[in-house]
Amino acid sequence: MTGKPRFVMCICTGECPGFKSLNLWELINRVRAELPVEYAIVHPQLCVDDGDRFWHDYAKPGVTYIVGACDPKMQRKMFKDAFSAIGGDFDQQVIPLDLRNMSTEEAFKRVEEAVQRVMTGVRE
Repeated sequence: MTGKPRFVMCICTGECPGFKSLNLWELINRVRAELPVEYAIVHPQLCVDDGDRFWHDYAKPGVTYIVGACDPKMQRKMFKDAFSAIGGDFDQQVIPLDLRNMSTEEAFKRVEEAVQRVMTGVRE
């Protein structure tokens, strides 16, 4: 994988109680301003049909995506086919982070650790 990672935050429609302590816009702005990412974006619900269409349009082979959302196992289940369809590999390209039930600061630290791993070439 080359270049800076891209951060995608799925906010689970904004109604998930697991994100009630997270200030979405503070997190996104801190990630894009303070961390070496290509950019940071928000999608309202990646696990539905338009989430699949988003990945088909957006994902590129060889690019690393750090995805803040729900359970990493669920992310793999929901997004792996979309990555396969574009010639990519979910397991090689996506670092799925469960950011539920975290404060904004805790979530930022989790993203920061993932970015540092990508930038130093350490997968886990």
